[in-house]
Amino acid sequence: MESRHNGDIFTMQPRIEAGGLGAHAGPQAAIAAHLDEPKDDDGNHGICAGLLTVCSWLLVIFTFPFSLCICFKVVQEYERAVIFRLGRLLHGGSKGPGIFFVLPCIEEYTKIDMRSTLFEIPPQEILTRDSVTVSVDAVVYYRISDATFSVANVENVHHSTRLLAQTTLRNVLGTKDLHSLLADRESISTMIQASLLESTEAWGIKVERIELKDVRLPVQLQRAMAAEAEATREARAMVISAEGEHKASRALKEAADIISESPGALQLRYLQTLNTISAEKNSTIIFPIPIDIISAFMKR
Repeated sequence: MESRHNGDIFTMQPRIEAGGLGAHAGPQAAIAAHLDEPKDDDGNHGICAGLLTVCSWLLVIFTFPFSLCICFKVVQEYERAVIFRLGRLLHGGSKGPGIFFVLPCIEEYTKIDMRSTLFEIPPQEILTRDSVTVSVDAVVYYRISDATFSVANVENVHHSTRLLAQTTLRNVLGTKDLHSLLADRESISTMIQASLLESTEAWGIKVERIELKDVRLPVQLQRAMAAEAEATREARAMVISAEGEHKASRALKEAADIISESPGALQLRYLQTLNTISAEKNSTIIFPIPIDIISAFMKR
C-alpha cells in the first residue's frame, strides 16, 4: 500500500497482529500466510523498484541474444530454484524442474536439492532416568519437502536440522531408563522422529527415519552386568543339574525294584556289562562277582 505526503511516496507493508492469524492458526499457518501474501511479479513496490525492473528488461533487450545465456537457467529433476527479486520472494513459490527465466542484476536464485540425505549424530553422553551414563549415536534420514520454507524460514536448514536432532536425541533418551533404552529401540526411534517432524515442519523438512546405531556402556557397568548374567546362568545350571539328579535317582530306584523281583534279571545285566566292556577292545576284562556269594562267605 502506498501513500503520498508532500510529493514523497511511502510504502506501507502489511502487518499481522498478535491476536490475528498467528494466535488462532499457529506459527505454521502464520508463516504460510506470510509467504502466500500477494506479491507483484513486476516488483512494483515503489518507483525505484519499477525503474530497476525496466532497466533490467532494457538490458536484456539491448544485449539480445547474448543475454539469453545469463537469463535462462536450468535445474535438474531433483532440484528446485527459489527466486528473489530485489530481496523479495517471488509469488508462486519455487521453480523447476526444467528451464526458468531470471532477470539480470535484480533477481537471484538459490538451488535446493530435494533428494533424501542422511547424517550421523556423533556419540552423545546421556544420563538416563536411572542415573546411568551411556554413549549413544544414531543416523537420521531426511529430505526437503518445501524449498521455499527451507530458504525463507531458516538460515542454514541442514546445520539447524543436525543440531536439533542431537538435542532431541538427548532430551528423549534422558527420560528413559537403561532397560528401556536397550530393549525398546524401535519405539524410541519413532518418538524421536515424531518430535523432529513437529519441530522441522516450519523449515520445510521431512524426517523420514531415525535409527539408533549403538549404545555404549561404561566398562565397569559392562563388567557388573556380565558378572550378574554369569551368576544367573550358574544358578540356573545348578537347578537343572539338581532336577536331573532327582529324576535319575527316581529312575534308578524303579530299576532296582524291578531287578530285585527277578534274580535272573541281575545276571542278564552282568552279561550285558561284560559284552559292553569286551566291545571296546580292552586288555583287561573285569568279571563281576555276585554280591550274594560274598555275603555267604561273610556269614561264615
